[in-house]
Amino acid sequence: MVTETLRISLEKVDFRQPTQVTDDTSVLTLKNWVFEPLLHWQSGGLVQKGLFDRWEHSANGCNWRFHIRGGAVFHDGEVCMSNHIIDFISAILDSRDTFGMRWNYHRYLAHTQITADDHWNITVASPEPIADILDIFTEFYICRVAADGKPVLGTGPYRVMEFDASEGRAVLEHASGTEQGRRPQRIIATAEPSAEKRLGQLRDGIVDVALNLERVEEELHFDPNFQWGRALNTLSIIYYLNCQEGMFTTANARLAINHAIDTAALARDVFHNLAVPSATVVSPFHLGAQEAALEPISYDVAKARQLLEGMDISVPIVLRTPTYMPERAEAITRFVVSSLEAVGLKVAVEVEVDRPAYARQVGLDKNIGDLALFDSSPHSTYRVLNDKISSETRAIWWQGYEDREVERFIEMANHAVEDGARQAAYRQVLERLRENPPWLYLVHPVQVFAARLDLEGFCLNCKGVLDIE
Repeated sequence: MVTETLRISLEKVDFRQPTQVTDDTSVLTLKNWVFEPLLHWQSGGLVQKGLFDRWEHSANGCNWRFHIRGGAVFHDGEVCMSNHIIDFISAILDSRDTFGMRWNYHRYLAHTQITADDHWNITVASPEPIADILDIFTEFYICRVAADGKPVLGTGPYRVMEFDASEGRAVLEHASGTEQGRRPQRIIATAEPSAEKRLGQLRDGIVDVALNLERVEEELHFDPNFQWGRALNTLSIIYYLNCQEGMFTTANARLAINHAIDTAALARDVFHNLAVPSATVVSPFHLGAQEAALEPISYDVAKARQLLEGMDISVPIVLRTPTYMPERAEAITRFVVSSLEAVGLKVAVEVEVDRPAYARQVGLDKNIGDLALFDSSPHSTYRVLNDKISSETRAIWWQGYEDREVERFIEMANHAVEDGARQAAYRQVLERLRENPPWLYLVHPVQVFAARLDLEGFCLNCKGVLDIE
């Protein structure tokens, strides 16, 4: 059944300013309906056309040319042209993220020139191969600010008719009377921070669809009176390990604590089976991961103790944790502390309740104790390695990890141009990072939505975005 008006409950309703890139799945779902990314990221890490409908590159991968699709028009009638895209990118490069830190895009593109050939074609020129520009462009949802100051003008299938961030409400209307397919004519999106209340709204018939129901506190019961959708997410829940000082400067200690955690039990007991154990620094959907086909590091208490032999474990290690982001942060920490104590480690826990401050402490100050709970959200393998792993870039989330083989493989991946070469190079990086882990790998969460049984056409993708087909 196709409904004329779809009522949907999300954790938040916002579109964010054009300078704010986000991994929030509620915001991304709305952006996906109203705006278009320059390119669409696909499971497996490759890309398909978006606002750019075709592109070509030089043989060495240093020069790229992208073409804007025909008929791309903002919802106020203004034709989307090259200058809009260049202005959008320039604004991001000059801005800061929600934690007050400069976007890493500024660093990625520091030596790159992005210029307009004409109204419809954009050239990217770099002194080094830059095939990873494809990844970066999947994160740029082109929009303009409307006359009332709201960032709601896009070129996507829905236009924003009403939006009030303070009330957490938006009304979207299909932008075309034709080719609507199974999409509703109108979408009313309302914000409800509580997952329990979102589920209650669905049960009471107040909404037709409720998102992020994996966040209910207790185990989620899949009521047969509703249709359910779930998808493993690209997000990685991890502990950063201090590789600059302390016990985790040694590879054996890092490998030992990965053997010490029963991640399958963590997924079962803390996430109520709505998570899957991790095997490396990215999810199974990232570029190179399918080719690597890695298994999680085995839970092996005896092996963990063996690897710790000869190390001084008399002094407690310091574990830092926020109270949220990731979800269930304190329960995760309790599980991990118990597991580490079971292999003979002493653990002192430090809790930080101010999440933005925690991010700055971990990223800018490198104040992670010996290990710090965090999540890794980029769906680009390039970004994860550049921001968090590489000792060449030593970027904001790098915590002192060094491995010559990893750097060699990263350089190969950075210089690869064609899809197959990029997949093969990233596979080698990910395999090595399983052998010599920089982090404590935990799980990838499963996200869940529920909807009325009589509705159709919904699909939750691995980025956590609800698509309407």
